[in-house]
Amino acid sequence: MTPRTGRLLRDLVDHADAASRLVSRGRTAYDADEMLRYAGEDLLIRLGEAVARIDRDDSSFVDQHPDLGLRRLKDARNLVAHGYDVVDPAIVWTILERHLPMVADRVRRLLDGPARPGGA
Repeated sequence: MTPRTGRLLRDLVDHADAASRLVSRGRTAYDADEMLRYAGEDLLIRLGEAVARIDRDDSSFVDQHPDLGLRRLKDARNLVAHGYDVVDPAIVWTILERHLPMVADRVRRLLDGPARPGGA
């Protein structure tokens, strides 16, 4: 992993943390508040852009780590950015609530590196 890829992955985790705060407001608030829905879409764009930059700078990284689920974030970004008029808020919510926490957890584990015996 290049230093820039590491920085972009940390950015991805930071954006995932922001998405977690958005999700913590609840689905009812999300559905009722256009600005929360726009914020969710913006986070998907930022997340997908981080993946796109990783892909450009370290072209084999995303393919070498299919378990991270990064490609799906890039695809979601493209849908929101280019098909903003047909985006289903329920799909955005599902990505933010269900898919993204798993991706963020896997990325955190990758960034933290392998666990050392004895916790050292």
